[in-house]
Amino acid sequence: MRYRKFGNTDLLVSEIGFGAWAIGGNAMVGTTAIGWGRADDAISIQAIHKAMDLGINFFDTADFYGLGHSENLIGKQIGNNQEMIVATKVGHRNIAETIRVDYSKTYIMSACEASLKRLKRDHIDYYQLHSARLDHFKKEKCVEAMEQLRQQGKIRYWGLSLNTFYPDPEAEFLMNNKIGDGFQLVYNIINQRANSLLTKAQDYGYGLIARMPLQFGLLTGKFSRDAHFAADDHRSFRFSNPILVGALDILEAQIWPLCEKYNISKTALALSYILGYNAVSTVIPGIRTPQHVVDNTSGLTKLSPGDMVFIEQVYANRFAMLVNMMEQQG
Repeated sequence: MRYRKFGNTDLLVSEIGFGAWAIGGNAMVGTTAIGWGRADDAISIQAIHKAMDLGINFFDTADFYGLGHSENLIGKQIGNNQEMIVATKVGHRNIAETIRVDYSKTYIMSACEASLKRLKRDHIDYYQLHSARLDHFKKEKCVEAMEQLRQQGKIRYWGLSLNTFYPDPEAEFLMNNKIGDGFQLVYNIINQRANSLLTKAQDYGYGLIARMPLQFGLLTGKFSRDAHFAADDHRSFRFSNPILVGALDILEAQIWPLCEKYNISKTALALSYILGYNAVSTVIPGIRTPQHVVDNTSGLTKLSPGDMVFIEQVYANRFAMLVNMMEQQG
């Protein structure tokens, strides 16, 4: 495993991190699925230990994943192990079986205490506002809350997990005001909307976490054109058949041939592409089994500059339209 510096912080994070949304299980808020379907805790625990065995030291979760269950699992297995770097998030709530956001200072302070208790740690290495928008920064005291938590020693660093499709206004606000330490953003072969942010964030000294590197599993190559997802799996409403078929057509025609060129798996190609950008500190594929850990840490390679540019061109010419459709899908 290789490690990279997280922006201007003193955190040295594994290039591949552990995305812990899926191990939260099949949580629901009212009739809305907020998880990935059923998860077996025993297997999740095995995955956490396999990750540590293979050099993964960065674990990314949120208090909303499994409504606290993901944090609980990580806390019981990792606890206050200072060799492991734990990141979590705040801001999403289940209020009367309805998803609400809350970036008030009062809530952030209390939510941090609850996360520390579940994680069994005396501090959180990297605390993230979970998709806060520009209005929240201007109207709420969320920055004041994060800085106070830092001063109290309850968090070491903090940043923003950017909204899926519109990263720039919020990122610009933090960078222009020189606040926060990093961003988590959606970035993968299919969705490169945040491309313009990579270099600027690096120049400003912000660490970058690339989430959804496999586009909800689509870039593993394991989906067929008639793939079906259970009602308690959020992908059931994200992957309409036109989006799924359209993406697979492009991948098979233009992207997957690169796997043969480098003799690597589709997963390795997807992760290697993102790691081709030095601005990215760590990539967090969703992991829920020991085999996922092996798959996500095997065969990583350096793509040629020409192939990096080629993948960018495929995005601009083909995938960008699909990303717009995904946005409308929700």
